[in-house]
Amino acid sequence: MTDTTPENVDDVEAPEEQALETEAADEAPETEPAESGTPETAEDEPSEDEPSEDKPAEDEAPRPRPRPRRQVLLLLLVAAFVLAVDVATKVLAVKMLTPFQPVEIIGETVTWNLQRNSGAAFSMFRGSTWVLTLIAAGVVIGIVWMGRRLVSKWWALGLGMILGGALGNLGDRIFRAPAPLHGQVVDFISIGWWPTFNVADSAVVGGAILLVALSLFGVDYDTPARRADD
Repeated sequence: MTDTTPENVDDVEAPEEQALETEAADEAPETEPAESGTPETAEDEPSEDEPSEDKPAEDEAPRPRPRPRRQVLLLLLVAAFVLAVDVATKVLAVKMLTPFQPVEIIGETVTWNLQRNSGAAFSMFRGSTWVLTLIAAGVVIGIVWMGRRLVSKWWALGLGMILGGALGNLGDRIFRAPAPLHGQVVDFISIGWWPTFNVADSAVVGGAILLVALSLFGVDYDTPARRADD
């Protein structure tokens, strides 16, 4: 009698092993993406090449210097306003006032008193009209040059006042009698013992005081630009 038990056992176990191998092969593709693919949490981790949101990039390019467009516009608007008021008041003063005949506004303290001035502001340096004309022209050129780097709004205000006043009196020296570059400035505001002046003189002095105050407090006309350079 022949013993066929081992062979029968092998025949029984073989299908079971084949079934297990088939199940393992079917489950293998489901586990491969997890092993070879990128983990789901990798997207949330910052890359070494990309700068972190909390830390600024070390190689970030310096910011370009802001262009002072608004400040230049403010300067020009202030200068145009001062010039317009100065010209208008001078025209009215010449038409409505008689020279050296004061018109009382607040008693004898504040009066309208039409006078012709060949000197500087507040009737100073009489007889030096052509020199003052060149100085006024130099002031205008200097303010225009500073306007290219102007950043401070307060400096724009002060320079605009000076520019408008300088242009107002410069126009008198160029276009009024007795001759070009020797014209006399129209003054008509008189306050107490103070020399007679006009709107342009007030704007020049007020703008100069403002600029001095800004300098004392450490405010430069191009302060932000200098900080960017540092």
